[in-house]
Amino acid sequence: MSRFPLLRAGCALSALCLALPALAEEADAPDQAYHDGAKSDIVVTALIPRRQGDILSGTSVLTGDKLTRDLRPSIGETLARQPGVSSTSFGPNASRPILRGFQGERVRILTDGIGSFDVSNTSVDHAVAINPLTADRIEVLRGPAALLYGSSAIGGVVNVIDSRIPRRVPDEAIHVDGIATYGSAANERTLSGEVEAPIAENFVVHVDGSWTKTDDLRTGGYILSKPMRALAAQSDDAEIREDGQWKGKLPNTAAETWEVAGGFAYVGTGGNLGVSVSHSENRYGVPSRIDVAEDHDHDHDHDDEPGHTHEDVTLSMKQTRADLRGEVSTGGGFLDSIRLRAGFADYQHQEIEPTGEVGTTFKNQSMESRLEFVQARHGGWDGAFGAQFFTRRFEAIGDEKFLPRNETNQLGLFTLQSLDLGSTRIEAGGRFEHTDLNSVADADLFVGAYRRSFNALSGSLGISQEVTPGWRAGLNLSRSERAPSAEELFARGNHAGTQAFELGDPTFGKEKSWGIEGTLRGKGEGYSVSLSAYHNWFSGFIYDSIVDDSVCQAANGGAELEFPCYAYSQADARYYGFEAEGSVKLAQLGGYAINLDGVADYVRATIKGSGPAPRIPPLRLLSGIEAQGERISARAEVEHVFEQNRIAATETPTDGFTLVNASLSFKPFKDNDRTTLMLSANNIFDVEARRHASVLKDFAPLAGRDIRVTARFSL
Repeated sequence: MSRFPLLRAGCALSALCLALPALAEEADAPDQAYHDGAKSDIVVTALIPRRQGDILSGTSVLTGDKLTRDLRPSIGETLARQPGVSSTSFGPNASRPILRGFQGERVRILTDGIGSFDVSNTSVDHAVAINPLTADRIEVLRGPAALLYGSSAIGGVVNVIDSRIPRRVPDEAIHVDGIATYGSAANERTLSGEVEAPIAENFVVHVDGSWTKTDDLRTGGYILSKPMRALAAQSDDAEIREDGQWKGKLPNTAAETWEVAGGFAYVGTGGNLGVSVSHSENRYGVPSRIDVAEDHDHDHDHDDEPGHTHEDVTLSMKQTRADLRGEVSTGGGFLDSIRLRAGFADYQHQEIEPTGEVGTTFKNQSMESRLEFVQARHGGWDGAFGAQFFTRRFEAIGDEKFLPRNETNQLGLFTLQSLDLGSTRIEAGGRFEHTDLNSVADADLFVGAYRRSFNALSGSLGISQEVTPGWRAGLNLSRSERAPSAEELFARGNHAGTQAFELGDPTFGKEKSWGIEGTLRGKGEGYSVSLSAYHNWFSGFIYDSIVDDSVCQAANGGAELEFPCYAYSQADARYYGFEAEGSVKLAQLGGYAINLDGVADYVRATIKGSGPAPRIPPLRLLSGIEAQGERISARAEVEHVFEQNRIAATETPTDGFTLVNASLSFKPFKDNDRTTLMLSANNIFDVEARRHASVLKDFAPLAGRDIRVTARFSL
């Protein structure tokens, strides 16, 4: 396969790097919204930094104490309490966010504006190679605005923003941030720290590192779901009946992760330019399905684990990554600033059998560059435009590879234009994307070589109107097109991690959709409200479902299958739902503000000719009451997730559950609000909880009672 796109992109980036310092001489200071607490509601992922209330789609920002309270080893669990967000929950270690019922290829996970360069979109058992411990803030952008980061992001974008490439020069000789956590449910031990220091005028060096180790996860209630326990109870095998009543720890879910990184930046009066290099390793277990449908031989290596039909798989992941970021303020005129963001990563993970032998190795080399031109504001008009290039080379090696070697090259051109007329605001965005996907012939997979090319055009038009002081209503119309991914086109083989034979279709066309979203936001003295409702109509929607084994056997040369047959198909579909979020100040008791807040979200999805789409989260309600003081805050919350009985033909229903959580935080230093000690209790009543969106929800419940102690400090 050609490597020229990598070479061309590298030359272009080098030229831009040489040009940036020459431009950064006589302009205004760069924006410090990342570090300014007064600007915590600024959403930089919106391309043109906007206040959260001014964006014409659903958004969430997680930062400060709220980020500390919700922080977990995986990005999916960290965000799971945000409106419109669920999680794949493939055990505690491979948990990727689900936005508005969309997951995998339709949700982009970014670090500071570009991709995570992993294979988490390939399969739910693959962890995201972004460490939440390094995050200064996490932004979730849902709806049409997310399409500016890729036509695949119809569900939305999760952007993890860190300081690995410094944006400011510390005032002190050395600046230190750190975090230490203990969580009882998995005996979780976490340490993370970062150091920044000025080494000369306008130059900053950054070093960070983190380590996390967990044991097997202790769950609340039964390991198997009610339908699986009913099957087990009908078995003639006493050991299977015993498995059906299993409680306690979820086997093969222990993990150990570490990461080190270094960064260097020039931060001048008119811009900044910096680089960073990081290396991370993550070894984690993937819980297996327990076969209770028929008699099977049990191999009990330990007396405290249920029997498994399929052997436990451990994944060993490594990634080395290099990043570059630059920004130049141009001093006005037509352009206000120019931004460059680029990165490259070499990723590999191995799926290891209990014998220690490597079953399958996944290799992925990716590079992405993004160049943005931010226009100067003239009257009420501002905007931005730019280009984005992405290349990916993927290879699986081993007996259970399910994809041939393939390469993806993608070039995107995008723009966002906004007109502020006072009480009325109009916004339009567009993106053109050209994608080339190539795969090599592979005799082992009975597949020939394929070359597919797609041109995708997406756009949105929105308007918002101030209906009364402090209240604004908005309407956004979008049209999107998405090229199929390599996995959807070329998959053809057994995949031990998901325990499925996965079958793609290389003849797929583009996935197209129309969408409409309405928003209503208001705030006043002591309250805020945010409502979003959306509806998407798809043609050529790509989805996977279990089909008759004969379909995959025919594609597999007639050989017997090791796992059930899951095939990708295209059909018309529609998704609709809502998100609601609000808070109100109930009282002021001395130095403490008593606030009540709540979140609600719901999504309904139907595939024409098939029925309900699989793995759709049900209705959820979350409410909390908090006493907020200058140095001490206390919070209690209740989250209720309703049962999901609207299911695809091959799914089982999922019971509802209620979680009760509480936390207490203390800032020991009067003049340092970034140093916090926090004690939290999650799932206080140790209930059995399962996310319907999880492929393993019948075999892998969520954590039971989890007492967490967190110390976050800044010096």
